[in-house]
Amino acid sequence: MGTVLITGAAGGIGLELTRHYLRGGHQVFAVCRKATAELNASGATVIANIDVIDEQSYSALTQSLSGIELDILINNAGVFGDNTLGSIDYENIEYQFKVNAVAPLRVTEALLSSLKPGSKIAMITSRMGSIADNGSGAYYGYRMSKAALNAAGVSLARDLAGKGIAVGLFHPGFVQTRMVGFAGDISPELSAQRLAQRIEALSLQNTGGFWHSSGDKLPW
Repeated sequence: MGTVLITGAAGGIGLELTRHYLRGGHQVFAVCRKATAELNASGATVIANIDVIDEQSYSALTQSLSGIELDILINNAGVFGDNTLGSIDYENIEYQFKVNAVAPLRVTEALLSSLKPGSKIAMITSRMGSIADNGSGAYYGYRMSKAALNAAGVSLARDLAGKGIAVGLFHPGFVQTRMVGFAGDISPELSAQRLAQRIEALSLQNTGGFWHSSGDKLPW
């Protein structure tokens, strides 16, 4: 059994990942801006009032994790915006970059002292961040921010390999969550189960890879 930290844990995929790892006997630190009744009832150690784009939140986060060693860090917190050419909201694009690309890197750097040889970092990204897979255009902020997250994840994989820490980039699937108006084709429970399988398979031999939660390798 191990110790797992999950950001964006209040609902959706984050909540189901929390429940999944708790069922497996892990200690789970569930990080969120505002705790939900479901998260509070889960049995996780809830670290609430953490906004991943707020500088002051990082002091609170690192203090909460002082002396804790993490086996798995899951950067799950994210936002989705529909930015269509001709009516692009550039402030919204910048916000997506802050949450989707910069914050996972910042969380990882803030918690480096809690990671050890054998630890794993999972970046919950999207196949919409794939340039080769983009066959429909649009969604500028989301695609750009997730592509940036992928770039950061690969750099982290290279920088942390010498410390024995593996990094994986994982697309959860098109999941029925509030973020997409519950329009997905798989449940958060199934996505969490598949993501956990991918994280289990993550190692220094495949660090820096980009996978669908189904196990398929995704193009950059």
